Amino acid sequence: MRLKDKVALVTGAAQGIGKAIALLFAQEGAKVGVADLNLAGAEETCGEISALPGEALAMGGNVAKAEDAEGMVQAVLDKFGRLDILVNNAGITRDQVLLRMKEEDWDLVLAVNLKGAFHLTKAALRPFLKQKGGKIVNIASVTGQMGNAGQANYAASKAGLIGFTKSVAREYANRNIQVNAVAPGFIDTPMSQAIPAKEREFLIKQIPMERLGKPEDVAQAVLFLASPAADYITGQVLNVNGGMYM
Repeated sequence: MRLKDKVALVTGAAQGIGKAIALLFAQEGAKVGVADLNLAGAEETCGEISALPGEALAMGGNVAKAEDAEGMVQAVLDKFGRLDILVNNAGITRDQVLLRMKEEDWDLVLAVNLKGAFHLTKAALRPFLKQKGGKIVNIASVTGQMGNAGQANYAASKAGLIGFTKSVAREYANRNIQVNAVAPGFIDTPMSQAIPAKEREFLIKQIPMERLGKPEDVAQAVLFLASPAADYITGQVLNVNGGMYM
């Protein structure tokens, strides 16, 4: 029960990594705000949390919109009375080589993956400052560290998220707010399952551990950074990639 009496908000928690984080947090004693553009999926995650048993709140909304992000934080405060942990996990891909990439696909990926974290972090900092403490974990990507052909928009958003993490960590370190990132490698999620089979085989060959990661592998790393065990860690990027990037 490493998160007993804590309240967390996890974005993009209807499936994949976000869902695994929300479920693990609940198992560790946290009350969880489950946010996703897909409200039905968020409600499904909440149903699984309730069966643990645990407490959760499902919320629909688009993190790229400031009013939606602020509404998510406020809904958690209204329901549970506080917020201790924010996990900025919501993310999308719109892959294409640069010459064929549409401007709207560049803008959309940056808006969700990077601007979404800006909106949620800004909204969460207010209660964190009042409570004199809080933890933020941003879900970056190995792609933001080493690049990937056909993912200039996604890589830029995730590299930006790493820079954002370090800057906010410096700004609020003396206010007992820790801000860190987890950079997953290629994880077996609906997003990676959309990659064609031949490309998946090629990717697996680039991983020293010769397999894709599981969402639970990432969730465990996020749990560590969100727990009291990481109280003296801030501005760091924890890689969970099977050795793909060292």
